Amino acid sequence: MQLSNSTKDYGAIPQALHWLTVFLVALAWGLGIFGDVLPKGGPRDAGLFVHISAGVAILAFLVARVIWRLVDPPPPLEATEFGAWMGKWLDSASRIAHLALYALLVAVPVVGIILQFARGDALSLFGLAEVPSPWLKDRAFAHNVKEVHEILAHALVILAAFHAAAALIHHLVFRDRTLVRMLPRNVRPS
Repeated sequence: MQLSNSTKDYGAIPQALHWLTVFLVALAWGLGIFGDVLPKGGPRDAGLFVHISAGVAILAFLVARVIWRLVDPPPPLEATEFGAWMGKWLDSASRIAHLALYALLVAVPVVGIILQFARGDALSLFGLAEVPSPWLKDRAFAHNVKEVHEILAHALVILAAFHAAAALIHHLVFRDRTLVRMLPRNVRPS
């Protein structure tokens, strides 16, 4: 198992951080959307706890991803006939999309933390510790922050869907290794 990146593939560590982030974003978004469907009391409280824990974990994994990326740069972009035809535009679009994904991976949980504090509630760190709210409960502010949190979360999911679609287009249309090199070796298509 190759832990670090090579000139052709992502290593096991960046792959794991990528796919764990995908899972956590989907989990947090799903609970954010459907959490109110859960019965009041224990189930709804558990859903909120998992939602918040997933958001905190996304931030932690993002820090790990950025550090890893600085220490072990990713492999160069895949060269394709289409990419050569599109020139630098395609590379620039890819870089901008990745930067936007990273920005949203920071913004959504940070705004969620602000929302928790605006409600006057402490921030649970996986049930191991709590960070008390630095200010008093403010319903109007919390309502506005919740709307921003939801808009950013939807933007993150939409951009992630475009990111996934682009990877599939690379795989199915351009027939390059863009998607394959982010997959663990044991699940790569032949």
